[in-house]
Amino acid sequence: MGHMLNNTIQDVLVRRKRMQGFNTLWVPGTDHASIATEAKVVNKLKQEGIEKSSLTREKFLEHAWEWKEKHGGIILEQLKKLGASCDWSRTRFTMDEALYESVIKVFIDLYDKELIYRGVRMVNWDPQALTALSDEEVIYKEVQSKLYYLRYRIEGTEDEYVTIATTRPETILGDTAVCVNPEDERFNHLEGKNVIVPLVNRVVPVIRDSYVDMEFGTGCLKITPAHDINDYEIGIRHKLKSIDIFNDNGTLNEKAELYIGMDRFECRKQIVKDLEAAGNLVKIEDYTNKIGCSERTDAVIEPKLSLQWFLKMEELAKPALDLVMNDTIQFHPAKFKNSYRHWMENVRDWCISRQLWWGQRIPVYYTPDGDMVAAENIEEALSKAKEKYNLPELKAEDLTQDEDVLDTWFSSWLWPISVFDGIRYPENEEIKYYYPTNDLVTAPEILFFWVARMIMAGQEYRNDIPFKNVYLTGIVRDKLGRKMSKSLGNSPDPILLMEKYGADGVRMGMLLTSPAGNDLPFDESLCEQGRNFSNKVWNALRLVKGWEIDESIPQPDTSVVAVKWFEARFNSTLKFIDEQFEKYRLSDALMAIYKLVWDDFCSWYLEMIKPAYQKPIDRKTLDATIAIFDKLMRVVHPFMPFLTEEIWQLIKDRKEGESIMVAEMPQPEAFDEQLLKQFETAAEAIQSVRSIRKEKNIPFKDEIQLFVKKNNESADLTFDPVVKKLCNLSELTYVDEKVDDALSFILHSTEFYIPLTESVDIEAEIAKLEEELKYTEGFLKSVEKKLSNERFVNNAPEQVVAMERKKQEDAQNKIAVIREQLISLRH
Repeated sequence: MGHMLNNTIQDVLVRRKRMQGFNTLWVPGTDHASIATEAKVVNKLKQEGIEKSSLTREKFLEHAWEWKEKHGGIILEQLKKLGASCDWSRTRFTMDEALYESVIKVFIDLYDKELIYRGVRMVNWDPQALTALSDEEVIYKEVQSKLYYLRYRIEGTEDEYVTIATTRPETILGDTAVCVNPEDERFNHLEGKNVIVPLVNRVVPVIRDSYVDMEFGTGCLKITPAHDINDYEIGIRHKLKSIDIFNDNGTLNEKAELYIGMDRFECRKQIVKDLEAAGNLVKIEDYTNKIGCSERTDAVIEPKLSLQWFLKMEELAKPALDLVMNDTIQFHPAKFKNSYRHWMENVRDWCISRQLWWGQRIPVYYTPDGDMVAAENIEEALSKAKEKYNLPELKAEDLTQDEDVLDTWFSSWLWPISVFDGIRYPENEEIKYYYPTNDLVTAPEILFFWVARMIMAGQEYRNDIPFKNVYLTGIVRDKLGRKMSKSLGNSPDPILLMEKYGADGVRMGMLLTSPAGNDLPFDESLCEQGRNFSNKVWNALRLVKGWEIDESIPQPDTSVVAVKWFEARFNSTLKFIDEQFEKYRLSDALMAIYKLVWDDFCSWYLEMIKPAYQKPIDRKTLDATIAIFDKLMRVVHPFMPFLTEEIWQLIKDRKEGESIMVAEMPQPEAFDEQLLKQFETAAEAIQSVRSIRKEKNIPFKDEIQLFVKKNNESADLTFDPVVKKLCNLSELTYVDEKVDDALSFILHSTEFYIPLTESVDIEAEIAKLEEELKYTEGFLKSVEKKLSNERFVNNAPEQVVAMERKKQEDAQNKIAVIREQLISLRH
């Protein structure tokens, strides 16, 4: 559902620009998702009784490509069903030859610039995928854990102990020190002493370091440099030995001395029992903490010392931060600038190696002595190694290539450049024409994974930004507020939704509640609303196409004013829609379009111009209506491409090859605001008359009279023909006196009277007026309270204050009229 939202937004933006005459390009493609794909392939092979370890790298890659060919195109076919108007001939994949070679070239370039290095570091290890992860691929979850208090005997004593608190008792097998804060006077007696690690009886020193929080646990910390990032850094400062007790798959190895081969979580259960039996377990407390999990496999991450490849980030991050903070690249909504800045100011070196086979293999070759060179192929590596290390006798078979592949994001960060082949051929015409791009639509959770890194790559390889605008979508959530995910099973199948409601219905349903950057509370009824809208437009087409034309009929007054009014309404809405698009407020733009079509066109305009039952329509009105329908379909098109294309083709004859996709998007023209205000008053009068008909059970086919007493306002006759038609009036007359024996209503300070054949219930009329008086007085009070607030009057925009004063005046006039009517009725 998230992909569906994202791609619908992209399609709306690109279709609109195409209709505005831009040469638009939307490049589709997929990445190779190294961790997720390799896990799927390994799983599939397991089901066939094949272990990955029994295959050569080449054979495994054959299986991976086979899986990709079978499953990789599914999402692209789904996007076509959704109506995504990409240039499908340009579809790219991050393992395509051109993109693969681009990644290799960039690695070598950064290696030669000494921005890429290899080193033993504490990394996030995924014991299920058997690979290192970057910091951004770790999701932290709050869990209910236990805090175990364990006692370590002080060496040289019989019964003196220090107590430490830990959430991971199994890691005591790798302890190489106990640490206290130098400011903590409780432990002054431990200076220079050693303690004995329980069960393995290892003697370790008591050290002092200001990292220790005196308030946490007992104020005494066990130090396991191989299995905790903070312990690792303390270990470096104090030159401690590091004991790695875990195998890559999360089981214990020989260095643990005990529980060898046991899974880490099974070991935890067992070691707690053994510590209790040995008298080393003091107590257990419930404890809430956050644990890191793999974004891809959900396995609990194991901090692990590992030899990995890293990219230095500090000097790449600085220009990428400035470009966003100074709005050269604009985020929509701008609130995400803060989290972007926080991440960029605290950036750590990027672990770019993965212990996998599916992906771009690291282009580093080792000599028998362990010296290394980075090269595009073995021939180039041989030449470089011979020269660099003065090895004239070296042969190609003496070199071995690094086994690891690069992080998938290391290919995705080049996407805006590599899809135009701008890494291999930096001066080619396409990269010069299309780069930088305009808009990126993506999710906030990959702001750092992808957006930040594309900005860095753009600066490094084009000395330019990759895009001007970043539209950040919200997360699609279910009715309970939970994120939609496959694992929760709360995500509907987008294809089934499209089959049920139509692609246009689903697109509209998703966009009606998707303000940029805010979560989208998805409800299937929104898709139903989208489908109902499609039906409404389709029925409007059937109505208009069903009218017969009589060329001899002149255009009625109602139709003259209806066409003028709708043109004004259309241009007013169009101006608002343009403003919303400029702010990337697509939901607000769509809602305005929805109301323009449903309310203004279908409910008002068509009713105004509709000929009487089985009567023909005049040519002028029909031509104007077809032109309006055409323009409306163009405005709706970016949101609902299928329906609008079909209707646009049907409303009038088109030439071969004509399509709404490249029809011109209407531009807002000047409009008469006064006309729109006049219509609002007329519409209120029409609705009030309809309410009285309903209340008094007066059938619409029965004509009635309407008398209007203007009081403080001058008479405006513009919409009188419309009022007469839509209220089925035999006459509409302006009077100076109150009309007796009539039902009445008041709009602003104008009185309306409908004479009735039977006598009027005076008491009911008085009760109705008293209720209206009470409401209007309450309304006036709230307006006057606002206007008496100096801060509001001085700080609010001028037009807002003017609007409140107008409300005040209207309410005062209305109250005066109601009071006069009450006096009249009571006498």
